[in-house]
Amino acid sequence: MKLWQKNTSIDQKIDAFTVGNDRQMDLILAAYDCQASMAHAEMLAHVGLLTTAEAQQLTTELQAIQKKAEAGKFTIEAELEDMHSKIEYLLVEKLGDLGKKIHTARSRNDQVLVALQLYLKDALEGIEKQSLGLFDLLLDLAATHEKKLMPGYTHMQVAMPSSFGLWFSAYAESLIDDHLLLHAAHKIVDQNPLGSAAGFGSSFAIDREKTTEALGFSTLKYNVVAAQMGRGKVERSTATVLAALAATLGKMAMDICLYMGQDYGFIRFPDALTTGSSIMPHKKNPDVFELIRGKCNLLQALPQTLSQLTTNLPSGYHRDLQLSKEPILNAVEDLKSCLDLFQYALAQIVVSPDLLAPEKYDTLFTVETLNEWVKEGMPFRTAYQKMGAQVADGSYLPKRDLAHVHLGSLGNLALEAIREKMMALGRC
Repeated sequence: MKLWQKNTSIDQKIDAFTVGNDRQMDLILAAYDCQASMAHAEMLAHVGLLTTAEAQQLTTELQAIQKKAEAGKFTIEAELEDMHSKIEYLLVEKLGDLGKKIHTARSRNDQVLVALQLYLKDALEGIEKQSLGLFDLLLDLAATHEKKLMPGYTHMQVAMPSSFGLWFSAYAESLIDDHLLLHAAHKIVDQNPLGSAAGFGSSFAIDREKTTEALGFSTLKYNVVAAQMGRGKVERSTATVLAALAATLGKMAMDICLYMGQDYGFIRFPDALTTGSSIMPHKKNPDVFELIRGKCNLLQALPQTLSQLTTNLPSGYHRDLQLSKEPILNAVEDLKSCLDLFQYALAQIVVSPDLLAPEKYDTLFTVETLNEWVKEGMPFRTAYQKMGAQVADGSYLPKRDLAHVHLGSLGNLALEAIREKMMALGRC
């Protein structure tokens, strides 16, 4: 029996199409639906629509269901359609008519909104914690390998001297930009939609501020239509953060895949972190980082996918919005796994020493030499042309002594300033 079903039968083909994979997705959200239902029951008692004893009975049963959901033992049978139907069915099974009272002054529309936002709030806080762990690791690696030089590239061509300290800390500071977006998305998600019902509120004198406090939201979405219009928007906001973090991880994963190659040989990982070939016994493939790169490329497409799904929808609820649930839930889990594996593997990186010794890297130092001529009084353009001529006729001799001292250069990484910049953002 569906919550909306009356006295007519449902075409099974239509039922299968409209429900889709929603039951599987709801298994992830069911514990949050219980959490919201407990806050709702407490509020109903507060305003006199339930007795205190009734609210306590409902809460006791909801806590039991929530524990089952958190333990992965919650199921949704085909005849029950979704988590809302199953939870209410279990309440009625245990409490009789009292179980039917839980739906007073709410709709499945605000139920799914609040469950999804509670989930995304937790997810963003978890992703923040994971990415802060990666940030700390990157800064630690930067400090450890601060003096180890490596080639810098532009256009995939040898350009100027860089260092592993500069490389690691560059990605650390890039994560700060991602955290700015993460905090913004968290603020959007951290608004209680419960009480908006089907999108037009209720004639019951409910107390929405009480459920906001009980659920730990920092504020509520005051306008009930605005609360419903949040469906799709909270997913897109979260997707933007996931895409930003994925772009950072994907770019570094690409660097790692290049730098592990024999033509580079900048870094390596323990054999246990690489895979082999079925035909070439010498191979040590960077499959973990290739898969991270691939997953992160797909994650970067998610904001556009959700934007296309929700484009031109008028205000109010539409069944199209159901389709936003699966991609955002899957994307959260994918990014969490990428962050986990990235940090796990990166902690075991081995950096190669003396990379700039080969003659092929001599031209990395052309700018060092011409800058010395400029310091002696030669106009920069003249020095540039003189160096170009020396490189062309083979008379160039590299000046390998580096004197990079300005803030943020390879001789002055400003690691503590970067750390303080991240810490100044605070936590979600």
